Amino acid sequence: MLKIVFSLAALSVTIAAQTNRNISDTDISAGLKEALGKGVRTAINSLGKENGFLLNPRVKIPLPKSLQRLEKGLRIAGQGKSVDAFVASMNNAAEKAVPVAVDVFVDAIKQMSFDDARKILFSREKDAATQFFRRTSEETLRGKFRPIVEEFTEKTGVTQKYKTMIGKAGFAARLLGEDATDLDGYVTQKALDGLFLLVADEERKIRENPIRRTTSLLRKVFGVLR
Repeated sequence: MLKIVFSLAALSVTIAAQTNRNISDTDISAGLKEALGKGVRTAINSLGKENGFLLNPRVKIPLPKSLQRLEKGLRIAGQGKSVDAFVASMNNAAEKAVPVAVDVFVDAIKQMSFDDARKILFSREKDAATQFFRRTSEETLRGKFRPIVEEFTEKTGVTQKYKTMIGKAGFAARLLGEDATDLDGYVTQKALDGLFLLVADEERKIRENPIRRTTSLLRKVFGVLR
């Protein structure tokens, strides 16, 4: 009986290995590109709409940590509306930036070699493709996101909201750290974090749930992972 179990296990490993070899590098690369594309589109559709960040607790941009020390005091002092307006303005700035990720994605995915694609597909990391996307595109995205964030914050008075809020904090505002003095940089980073988080979510779903493989290519490529 033990021999039979070992034989079946060996056969399973052999079949899996043959399956891995039989799927072409071209299919793997195309499948990963399609999965990443699906993830990016899903993330952008979710985050790039009105209040896409603000109403999603997983990606909502909070006050910078050094400002959070002041928040309680401001709310006790009756300045809760100022705090809420500032938080909303940061999140609204982030939602304006994420749609530019589409073009950056197209450029980043061109950097994926066949060897990259095979390693990513058979990685134990459920977000391996997203990690690749982040490594190859984050700095480019940062360069594109920040000007959009800066333009929005200037146009909508985010900086003024911030100054108003800080002004009401009094002497305690002197304790603020860098994350509260470079607000555009802070919002840009949080926007990037939210984008990659949702792209990773979609990749995990495609890897783990056959129902999420909505095309024949996705079924073919990710089907070898079962």
